Amino acid sequence: MPEPKAVSFPAIRGALKFYQIASVITGVMLLLLCTEMVLKYTPIHLELFAGGSGGFLSFAPVVEGLKGGLESTGDGLNLSMGILVAHGWFYVVYLFACFRVWSLMRWPFPRFILLALGGVVPFLSFIMETRVAREVKAYLVKREAADLDPTSTTPATEGAR
Repeated sequence: MPEPKAVSFPAIRGALKFYQIASVITGVMLLLLCTEMVLKYTPIHLELFAGGSGGFLSFAPVVEGLKGGLESTGDGLNLSMGILVAHGWFYVVYLFACFRVWSLMRWPFPRFILLALGGVVPFLSFIMETRVAREVKAYLVKREAADLDPTSTTPATEGAR
């Protein structure tokens, strides 16, 4: 696999920062979504609403509808649906952030799949964010040190001789 070019190091740092932020937001949204799914689809059968007759924040029961699906009984803003939609859009942003880091670092494609799974497997985005940040930062430090050392025989300097 070819290594990243030294001129792309500032872009890699920016992409990494964007990935870290997107990873945390997506991970939190996924945990909220999982909580919402547990509340709605287990025997608890509740959804979270803002405003409406229940007050500022309230839970409303979810009942079996005439067509066999679950229907909300609450009024106001359905925060459960908002969490679902927000996670979906943040996941798109997260995929873009994963793609930027992956393409700038020139990693193999299976690595991109693993990064993408971070937005759909609970807690994986937090684990991947920590590992990717540590690995990318260590790589950049190592490469910059090797580029400054004229006696180094790393692939980054071999082609320059």
